[in-house]
Amino acid sequence: MIKIFFYICFILIISNCSYKTTYSGKILNEDVLNDINFKDKEKLISKLGNPSYIDPIENKFYYFSEKSEKKSIFKKKIKYSYVFVFKIDENNQIIESNVFNTKEIESVKFSKDKTTNEIVKRGLLEKIFGGVGTQQELPTTP
Repeated sequence: MIKIFFYICFILIISNCSYKTTYSGKILNEDVLNDINFKDKEKLISKLGNPSYIDPIENKFYYFSEKSEKKSIFKKKIKYSYVFVFKIDENNQIIESNVFNTKEIESVKFSKDKTTNEIVKRGLLEKIFGGVGTQQELPTTP
């Protein structure tokens, strides 16, 4: 019993001595981070590769990159964490670019833009009492 306890303690001590670097998203080097001002879509894709996410409505390209280091089970440190957003026009030119440091999430400002609902126009009573009333049954047979 004492040997098993000793082996478990020994394995935990050895596993805590390991050092591990983890990358999430795009792996970016210092050259790319220093020169992030691209003019067109082709240059952007040739330098950074395919984006992590493409917004088809606003035609925005999102790139995510994070590097973290783990020294023990309880000590995980994020070295950097960025989200790059590039807005592209119909001529494949970059018209807007933003960089967000997600390590400092408190400094990120939320957008006040809202999506309007042009499909369903509702009156004042429907806005107030929209979910109240009898439900209509939809036919289940073809």
